[in-house]
Amino acid sequence: MSGHGSPAPMIAAPTQGLSGTAEVPGDKSISHRALILGALAVGETRITGLLEGEDVLDTAQAMRAFGAEVTQLGPGAWSVHGVGVGGFAEPEQVIDCGNSGTGVRLIMGAMATSPITATFTGDASLNRRPMARVTDPLALFGAQAVGRAGGRLPMTIVGAADPVPVRYAVPVPSAQVKSAVLLAGLNAPGETVVIEQEATRDHTERMLAGFGAVIGTEETAEGRVITLSGQPELGPQTIAVPRDPSSAAFPVCAALVTPGSEVLVPTIGLNPTRAGLFTTLREMGADLAYENPREEGGEPVADLRARFSPDLKGIEVPPERAASMIDEYPVLSAVAACAEGRTVMRGVGELRVKESDRIAAMAAGLQACGVQVEEGKDWWIVHGRGAGGVPGGATCASHLDHRIAMSFLVLGLAAQQPVGVDDGGPIATSFPVFESLMCGLGADIRHAGSRERD
Repeated sequence: MSGHGSPAPMIAAPTQGLSGTAEVPGDKSISHRALILGALAVGETRITGLLEGEDVLDTAQAMRAFGAEVTQLGPGAWSVHGVGVGGFAEPEQVIDCGNSGTGVRLIMGAMATSPITATFTGDASLNRRPMARVTDPLALFGAQAVGRAGGRLPMTIVGAADPVPVRYAVPVPSAQVKSAVLLAGLNAPGETVVIEQEATRDHTERMLAGFGAVIGTEETAEGRVITLSGQPELGPQTIAVPRDPSSAAFPVCAALVTPGSEVLVPTIGLNPTRAGLFTTLREMGADLAYENPREEGGEPVADLRARFSPDLKGIEVPPERAASMIDEYPVLSAVAACAEGRTVMRGVGELRVKESDRIAAMAAGLQACGVQVEEGKDWWIVHGRGAGGVPGGATCASHLDHRIAMSFLVLGLAAQQPVGVDDGGPIATSFPVFESLMCGLGADIRHAGSRERD
């Protein structure tokens, strides 16, 4: 059952020839950060291209609860009048972050070094996800957290009245943990230092610098060392959010596995800490081209052109690439099912604590569709059946996970028989126009029980 209503079963049927331009929504990660840092700045931040999915709208509502003035000016256009670093007010109501692990963890960090108390909750999926990975380092600043067993939501955070700066080595690659610590460090005196062994998406560091924070990054024997000077006055910014590479993954991958397809996805963010999927696809033999590379809003972008690629080959994805494509492994596994040979994915244990256990969810659904899968604690292997070789014909469980639902719908376009998902409702959390966009390209995706498209 969806966290925001009754289950919405969906089905995708074999399709020929996706074509056109896929105008995917704004980047979810950057949208969250733009709202939060806008709320921590002094003055008015203007944002264009903001993703207006449920996750980001929940973050906008949370910033209002903490005292910022957040206004929608038009489609994707928003204004945030911030309250300054340390200026958050204590919210009167529980903060509901819906399905968003990014939203709740970053907001916890942003308020943890102010002398206020806030209680957080979410939907059924989010309330199962572990929060100790964030609350443990926040405790080093002086914040206190009380939640359910296993460090799960609902959870109350009591912010530190007299925060101290910290030096923290992130134990597992996680941009959410790194970002929560950096946001907490904004209102701590002195320098807060975060050390990560593997580089994760660096949108927070880039955006902090853009808002005027003093932040530096150095590669050392310890790893990537990020140093932030606390208690700055952040200045308002004008932010153009690039299109989300994680959302672009779905029309791109659909074009690669659907016969006769050619799809252009314009203005996609190609931050090196996010572009691992596209590198992997090209190594598999995908006909995927970058056109018109440029920089917008401090982020590298390009237009992606994807064409049907019938000769895809399975590969071993380098484990060190996992951090740059962690959200894309589900849809990669759908592509791998349509490739020849084995695709091996290692070092991906983080997938087991996302919106769902994504390894288990994809393995079960792929096997139901006639694809052999092996899995372990932090690895899995998909035995591809080649172009047109996936039997399909199953209804797969989405486990309240938007990326699982979309990945199986992509697979259904290239399988021999339709592939369904038990609940497509969670797709709205990150990609509310997924169905209309894909159908606009020629995909046969619909709500189960509705009439087939003409």
